[in-house]
Amino acid sequence: MQEFLWNYPEGMTDPSRPPADSRADLRDPGPMRALAHPARLRILGILRLDGPATVGALARATGEAPGAVSYHVATLAKHGLIEEAPELARDRRERWWRAAHARTSWDAADALGDPARHAASDALRRTVLESYQAELLAALAAEASLETEWIAASDSSDGAANLTIEEFRELAADLAAVHAKWLGRGRDREPGGEVRTVRWITHAFPRSGA
Repeated sequence: MQEFLWNYPEGMTDPSRPPADSRADLRDPGPMRALAHPARLRILGILRLDGPATVGALARATGEAPGAVSYHVATLAKHGLIEEAPELARDRRERWWRAAHARTSWDAADALGDPARHAASDALRRTVLESYQAELLAALAAEASLETEWIAASDSSDGAANLTIEEFRELAADLAAVHAKWLGRGRDREPGGEVRTVRWITHAFPRSGA
């Protein structure tokens, strides 16, 4: 199972945000292909991380032209990944958008038997991985502005072990439990003071050729 959250630990109970347990379960190639575009993936991430926004605000956050953002927003809305938030508009001309779900998941293994679904799943996974790399590099570049203790507490590591399929499943379950523990711990805290939004990105996969 592939899943990404672009999780927002702060403000999870905000009614303008989707419920913490809501999930977009992608099964058709169309939504997968739509989300495989880097700009659309980033827009969805911003709406989940920072909350509802207008096209203008999204254009400023992404550096994309407003016309391009409008197209991407329409595409995401078409596939049910975002939705309009009319209660936030101050007049009839203003349109606000919010994420429709807190997380996105799809079954890469289930897509193997369908060439169209497999191609779409592969494209989406590659875009997600590229977004992870960009986020990690941005965090590295920002370290100079952080207090020493926050850098010291950071972690970047990997590992490898010879496992049976049952042990591999156990490892994945252990990692999922760690995610659930800390998502729950920081869900309703507002960042500020000694509290910061902390991101973690983990991968567990069979080594190529092993």
